[in-house]
Amino acid sequence: QVQILESGGDLVQPGGSLNLSCTVPGFVSNNCNMAWYRRTTGVQRELIARLGNDGSKYYIESVRGRFTISADKSRDTVYLQMNGLKPEDAALYQCKTSGSAWCSSGYWGQGTRVTVSS
Repeated sequence: QVQILESGGDLVQPGGSLNLSCTVPGFVSNNCNMAWYRRTTGVQRELIARLGNDGSKYYIESVRGRFTISADKSRDTVYLQMNGLKPEDAALYQCKTSGSAWCSSGYWGQGTRVTVSS
């Protein structure tokens, strides 16, 4: 079963940067897609960036040009480099695999909290 561990969230000032990590043992060998989501209180979880198993990348408009999704396959880890952070980026960030039955079998992880405030 998929196990997800996110980390890297912190309190940063507007304009600051963070690099979030998501480790999912087996996601590379199982050829999973990987996506980062975020959720704020009272708001539905939204997909913000996706890394396809073919290397394709997708970003929502509000983060395009500021956020970068990448992977270190040797570590079964996907990163989300976030630059130019804005107060509206503050949220609980979570990652999720998709694709095969194994890739889709996991539950949501605890997530990692990003706070953007001066």
